[in-house]
Amino acid sequence: MELNQVTVPAVDVEKSVDFYRRLGLRLMVYDVGSYARFECGTQLATFSVHKVEGVEAGEGPVVYFECGDLDAEVERLRMDGFEFEVLPVDQPWLWREAYLRDPYGNRVCLYFAGENRLNPPWRLDQER
Repeated sequence: MELNQVTVPAVDVEKSVDFYRRLGLRLMVYDVGSYARFECGTQLATFSVHKVEGVEAGEGPVVYFECGDLDAEVERLRMDGFEFEVLPVDQPWLWREAYLRDPYGNRVCLYFAGENRLNPPWRLDQER
């Protein structure tokens, strides 16, 4: 299976479009007020937001976007007014991660994993 897209809820789609465009995603489909879909770099997968009446409190899924130079990207976004919950930190699973939330509380992780993204030392099928 190939991942096609991930969709998160938004009470105000236009506010979310602004957030994700500033984050660096390219808008590809836009039904003003109800739905927006973005291209994610050069990958086949896409990302979208859809209109909901309200967003439930609590933890939901985390959306991960890989950055070639995570620290520089986080600094660029901070200079553009983005607030991070966690600044870049090296994790035990060999990824470097930073966390922020979109306007409706959806958690977003910007990270760099390099070769460890698909081939960590503990990968089960090392023949890949």
